[in-house]
Amino acid sequence: MAIVRTNAIDLAYDSFGSEADETILLIAGLGTQMIRWTVPFCEELAARGYRVIRFDNRDAGCSTHFRDLAPPDFGALAATLMAGRRPDVPYTLGDMTADVVGLLDVLAIDRAHVVGRSLGGMIAQIVASEYPGRVLSLTSIMSSTGNPNLPQAAPDVMALMMRPAPDPASDETGFVAHSLAFARRIAGGGHLFDEEACRVLILEEIRRAYDPGGFGRQIAAIAVTGDRRSRLATITAPTLVIHGSEDPLIPPACGEDTAASIPNADFMLIDGMGHDLPPALYGTVIDAIDRTAGLASTH
Repeated sequence: MAIVRTNAIDLAYDSFGSEADETILLIAGLGTQMIRWTVPFCEELAARGYRVIRFDNRDAGCSTHFRDLAPPDFGALAATLMAGRRPDVPYTLGDMTADVVGLLDVLAIDRAHVVGRSLGGMIAQIVASEYPGRVLSLTSIMSSTGNPNLPQAAPDVMALMMRPAPDPASDETGFVAHSLAFARRIAGGGHLFDEEACRVLILEEIRRAYDPGGFGRQIAAIAVTGDRRSRLATITAPTLVIHGSEDPLIPPACGEDTAASIPNADFMLIDGMGHDLPPALYGTVIDAIDRTAGLASTH
């Protein structure tokens, strides 16, 4: 792992493969760390002939945290938005997008294939729309457009996500059980849920950095950014939208809306996949990313 300074913050990143190859930049999801893009996934992608970079978003992992800024009160945030006013939040998806471009700048990468999952997909979409000259191709996985008319997360999933977790410093067992229950619920039924691998990942994230406030601040960044469909309509890079048929957190209609909003985007619905990327699907997803990246050379 290395740390770079950009956009007035520190960003932690890893790099796989040869620096001489085209870059695939992987953007992590809400409240999660770059290690969710597992080493086997990154190595398999790099073996296709790419330099693969994963990094911690601001407020996650080993990148800069904004602990001095309290997470917004979600009730007050919603009320302000409903009243048509812009809430005061620590940062926006625009700031997180600037982090991505700043990372490319520091690493002297002119253009990259940008791949994002969940929140990372939203950031990837904005990079492709606001900085078209920096994006060779776009892959948006289990993400959405901000369209307010789309279906919301299943109520029990939302309740699980918003329920306060035990503090791992005093109750690590309880925290792991809480996190496993949520991970199992959103994983979808089409593939075996590997509880032990998930447990190892949860513990690794705790040991790298535990900051529940970062999750809240990232949610606020999503909320104030709103509907992005007009931006998506300007994207010119070859685009693939991947979604799971059993995603209870960001329903499949959100992926369909993303693909419909981006000119000439391909939509790939994976049967049985939830809001998760299990090892059984690595080959399928990597094939699709590689295929989309290949379109950039003929675009």
